[in-house]
Order: sequence, then C-alpha cells, then structure tokens
Amino acid sequence: MSFPLQLDRPLIVFDIESTGVNTRQDRIIELAAIRVEPDGTETSKCWLLNPGVKIPPETTAIHGITDEIVKDCPTFKDVADEIEAFFRGCDLSGFNADRFDIPCLEEEFARVGRNFNVAERRHVDVQRIYHKKEPRDLTAAVRFYCGRDHTGAHGAEADTRATLDVLKAQLAKYPDLPKTMAEMDEFLAPRDSANADRRGLLRWVNGALCVNFGQKKGMKLVELFAHEKGWLRWFVKGNFEADARMIVNDLLEKGILPEPPKTVRETGTSSNV
Repeated sequence: MSFPLQLDRPLIVFDIESTGVNTRQDRIIELAAIRVEPDGTETSKCWLLNPGVKIPPETTAIHGITDEIVKDCPTFKDVADEIEAFFRGCDLSGFNADRFDIPCLEEEFARVGRNFNVAERRHVDVQRIYHKKEPRDLTAAVRFYCGRDHTGAHGAEADTRATLDVLKAQLAKYPDLPKTMAEMDEFLAPRDSANADRRGLLRWVNGALCVNFGQKKGMKLVELFAHEKGWLRWFVKGNFEADARMIVNDLLEKGILPEPPKTVRETGTSSNV
C-alpha cells in the first residue's frame, strides 16, 4: 500500500465539529482522524465529546449534534491521553485546518495543561492546495462563468462590471438559487435572529441584550452600563465589528439599545435604558 505523498512520519488527516467557530472559546464536540503511516497503512479514530457547555441551536442545525446526544460522552480531558497518543509524532492535514481545526485542537490541549506542539508539526491544508491550483478570485470567476478573460483586473470600474456579469451568469447557471434578496442573504449568510450584530458578539437572551463572548459572556448590557462603563468603552475602542461597536456606543452616548427582534419582543425588553 502506498501514499502519493512521501511521508517520513505519520500524517493525521482530521476534522472537528464544535460548539462554534471561535477557536479560543468554543469546544470540540466531535473529532475524527485518520492516521496514515509512511507505508500507507491507515488507522481511523472518532471521538464524540461532551463539551461541558451548551451547544447553540445554530451549530446543532449544521452538524446535528445536540446536548442530549453528548450528555453521557467523555469530556476532552477524559480522553486527552488517548488523543495525544494517536497524534503523537504526526504531521497534520485537514480542510481549512490551519485556520480552524488545528488552533481549536491546540486550545483544547492547552485547557488541560498540555502543549500540542503545533510548531513542531508540518501542515498540509487541503483547502490551500485547492485555492492555489484552482484560484477563486474575480478573474477566475469571470473565466469560469462568463467564458472570457477579465480585462482591466483590479481597476474598480472593470471589477464592478465583471462582478455584475458574474452575478447574472450565476443566477442563470443555477436555477435553484433564491430569487429574492432576502432569501439570497439568508442562503449565503444565515442569521440568528437573537444576534444583535452580524457576528453575534451581542445577543438577546430571555429578552435582554447580553454579551456573547469572553469573560463577560451572559452579562446584560444594561448591567454593564450601570456598573462597568469602562468595559463598554473598551469594547467601543476595540478591534470589533462596527455594527456591534455602534450598538454599545449608542448605549454609552444616548442611553438606548436597539429594538429587540420580533421573536423576542414579547419579552418586554425596552430599547431605552
């Protein structure tokens, strides 16, 4: 048995399902891995894990794993020895692994006081190969969808016209695409109505607008406004998305919060502090 890439040590190809997309804060729910030995021999492992935190419904909608499914599963700490042994001395591969799976796994090991030694491992991110060999820039899109070269690439006027041409060609090529802007927006970037901003840094919980990340996660903005305005000022000046910063800035400067979405409006949350 042979492997098309010369290996001088085992290669682990793995994928993670998690509670979210924040590699620092979210937890692994499922870890599947295939260990390929230098002679091509393959060994597969899969761990279903209890993350120790609630699994958000929006992530359950993606991978289908619920709190009920994992309630009796081991935690990462329970099987850290087994996972570490399987990955020991191996290089790493995955799809978008450099930006998500590897950092996520590294964080889980750090939480249990272990160094995953990422710097000592070589990486083969399959997505990077894909993007290098099959470019996904505007020039490639024009060639693929419109059957022509993109003359004047990186000029704003030419790029704008090319983008519109690609959009028209995509709508013609894929008749199953949504036909309205609202449906298309939801199709391409599904939104959770409980999130007050696009990324979900601020979230409506039981009728109150709360912080949804970091040490203040779960705290109501009105409580922070009353007792910890310094944290709100830090947020406004921080490297966060503008839509979330504007919400907090309006609270600081005007004492107002946005109207809650219809799905939570009946809880009685006021837009004024």
